[in-house]
Order: sequence, then structure tokens, then C-alpha cells
Amino acid sequence: MRLLLTTLLALVIATAVGLGLTYATATRGTDLGTLKIGAWTARPKSGTSDVDPYSRATIARSGELPIGTGDGIAFSATTDDKNKPLDGRCDIVVSGVTPAARFWTLTLFDRKGHLVANTLQRYGFTSQEIMRASDGTFEIHIASRSRAGNWLPTGGIERYALMLRLYDTPVGVATRTQRDAPMPSIATTGCP
Repeated sequence: MRLLLTTLLALVIATAVGLGLTYATATRGTDLGTLKIGAWTARPKSGTSDVDPYSRATIARSGELPIGTGDGIAFSATTDDKNKPLDGRCDIVVSGVTPAARFWTLTLFDRKGHLVANTLQRYGFTSQEIMRASDGTFEIHIASRSRAGNWLPTGGIERYALMLRLYDTPVGVATRTQRDAPMPSIATTGCP
């Protein structure tokens, strides 16, 4: 009887640990095949048949449609370059240049993957509509209060994520460093 109870307890514990780890992995993903440049993170293989099973489970659970390798790559950021979480009550500046790409978009999402609600209904910028300096660099202000130039309103939400999608770009699985793919910097410039 004691052996039976011990065996059942071990099976219950093993089941709970296994299901818990599976849920955590399918919800948060893993770092397998992850490309990290500054604050930006991408999973270049997520749009291929070579995707790892954990990323495949995360994609299936979220309902996300990843960009195929031949089409481009998607980078996300939830922190600035100093690893401070992106806060909608603070002023954030995304500046610099992007890697070579035919077209790119920068979009603001809440932590659940939804577009951030705001009165202007402006959710992002594209490479064709952004104002640039004469040297080709740009500066995007992300803040709850309006700013001159390229401005994305946060609606004052506490945490958000940025998604930079590069279309028709050489950036991909072989990319490893900032030198290979010059990503824009993300800096927190002020908090009320």
C-alpha cells in the first residue's frame, strides 16, 4: 500500500512539473535560435520549417503568423539599451538607422500583443513615412504627451513592446552582431 501511494505521489508531482514547464515554455518561449542585438531580439528560424518545437508551440498558442525567412525578419524589444523596461509613462527615443531592407515597420504593442489604444489611432511608422535627418538617421519619440516630429503615443500604459519588422533584408540566421545589422538604439530620456 505504501509503495502504491509513493508511486502515485511521484506521478502526480511529475505530471504537475511537466505540465508547468510545458505551459511556461509555450507561453514565454525559449532562447533556442534567438538573435539578440542590443535591446532587440529576433528568432530568425520561426518562419521556417527548421523552427524548434518550443517556438512552434509558442507560435501555435499565440496565433502569430511569423515572417518567412525569404520575406524578412521581426525584432522585438521590451527594454531599452540599459535593460530598463519600456514604460509608457516615460519618454523613450528610438534613434539611428536600421539594417538594409526594402521596407520596414516599427509598431507599438501592449504586453499581450495588442495595438496600444490612443486617440490619434497611430500605432507605428513605416520606412516610407518617417522623417529623417540629412544623413539618413531618424529619431522616433515614444511618449504619452505629444512631441514634434516622429511621435508614437503610448496612452500612458505601464509596459509595452516594440516590433521592428524588416522586409526583403539580408539580416537573418547568419547575423550575429551590431556590425552585421546596425539596429536603432532605444533610450529612456525621462520619466515624470
